[in-house]
Amino acid sequence: MTNSIGELGTDATAIFLIGTNTTENHPVIGYKIKKNVRENGAKLVVADPRRIDLAEMADVYMQFRPGTDVALLNGMMNVIINEGLMDKEFVENRTEGFEAVKQVVEKYTPEMVSVITGVPAEDIKKAARIYAEAEAGSLCYAMGLTQHTTGTDNVKSACNLAMLTGNLGRPGTGVNPLRGQNNVQGACDMGALPVSYPAYQAVSADANREKFEQAWGVKLSPNNGCTLTAAINKAHHGELKGLYVLGENPVLSDPDSHHVIEALEKLDLLIVQDIFLTETAQLADVVLPGVTWAEKDGTFSNTERRVQRVRKAVSSPGDARQDWEILVDMTNRLGYACSYDSPEDIFEEIRKVTPSYAGITYARIDQTGLHWPCPNEEHPGTPILHAEKFSRGLGLFHAIEFQEAFELPDEEYPLILSTGRSLFHYHTGTMTRKAVALDVHQPENVVQVSPNKAAELGIIDGEKVRLTTRRGSIELKAQVTDILNDQVVFTFFHFSEASANVLTQAEKLDPVAGIPEYKVCAARLEKIV
Repeated sequence: MTNSIGELGTDATAIFLIGTNTTENHPVIGYKIKKNVRENGAKLVVADPRRIDLAEMADVYMQFRPGTDVALLNGMMNVIINEGLMDKEFVENRTEGFEAVKQVVEKYTPEMVSVITGVPAEDIKKAARIYAEAEAGSLCYAMGLTQHTTGTDNVKSACNLAMLTGNLGRPGTGVNPLRGQNNVQGACDMGALPVSYPAYQAVSADANREKFEQAWGVKLSPNNGCTLTAAINKAHHGELKGLYVLGENPVLSDPDSHHVIEALEKLDLLIVQDIFLTETAQLADVVLPGVTWAEKDGTFSNTERRVQRVRKAVSSPGDARQDWEILVDMTNRLGYACSYDSPEDIFEEIRKVTPSYAGITYARIDQTGLHWPCPNEEHPGTPILHAEKFSRGLGLFHAIEFQEAFELPDEEYPLILSTGRSLFHYHTGTMTRKAVALDVHQPENVVQVSPNKAAELGIIDGEKVRLTTRRGSIELKAQVTDILNDQVVFTFFHFSEASANVLTQAEKLDPVAGIPEYKVCAARLEKIV
């Protein structure tokens, strides 16, 4: 997030949500947004293929066709430019590349975009005006925006909209991605990416590589690594022989589950380090028992870039060991000698090689966390990014043309299938499906379908149906609901016995980020006779 969570409940006078079911996937943030709308009169714009909870209190709700995010955002920019609502001073003084964007979005009239997205032209105009005219407009998104073959384009378009209206660098503004798990931000910060060392220092840059070679006393490869999805494909082709999976369950979380299982079974060695015997761990040659968040000391860096202390609350069961101790043991046995006495010892090394964390110490975050970047111990942290300038100097506009999703409905598969999360379960259900109180609320998977489509197919609410794509089929209960339009069905990915990712495609990925398209694929829904 460029801004802090608290601002969504106090400073934002307009909030634009796209591709985020905030109250279910980020309930604390969702609560703050609701409170701001109810108590402070903040305007709310919601864009989502499903009529989510927050759509009920929105000033404008735009139910767009899955995969048409770029067209919708371009349409809003068209209105803002043509009606003179852009922040000319911000665009002229703090950005570059605007003219190319202006030229592209010129043809994305609300009427044209309405045909592409299914959103009425008047709603596009109203949403654009609310966001552009706000004293402080905050744009929030989650995986509904990113998990597409055009996910990078979607995010760039969102950034274009924020820069066009000057909604950056001030309280209550910003482009705010809501992270999917508690320490995703921290994992990325620490270099758990195939293209960067900690603090997003590019692997391909000689100076960065030399810095880390000196710090770690070892020669490092100048080549980028590969994403998890790419690694699975390499394993399937026999190009990758071993895989170490730490706290991840790709059998359920990655697209085209049959393909993932085949790939993992071809490996010479699969090691899984986790807290339960997950579906992936069941395929492993070696399972290393790690610990839960409540059983460890260290830090988490949350979605607003706040680095916070985590303290051990309970002892670990059985043979479970601290994750960092397992990794140090592995590293030494593989021939690289290293030694740490504690998580704080590791954090001290992090501070030395990670400029954005340099000023953060355990003493400083003993009670309250600090937002990075925090370059020295006198620095107060940075709750708001880009206040005076962007990290590259000027903000860069990107002219983005709309592209259709990779797999669209046809005669054989006439519906659009989208997937996502439930309020009651977390990721692949490794923990939450073992919690009786949570599992009672949603003990099995369902496919959501509109009343009209259900009637057309002769499907009754609660009965078992078959959901099929080109990758396979699953059987699950139908949930007839009016939150979807007639051409879209939706299911959840937490359930191994009816796994959504049996159905999703891994054939084509986002060309920049390598993200699979979990939100759009062609499907068929059938009554089981």
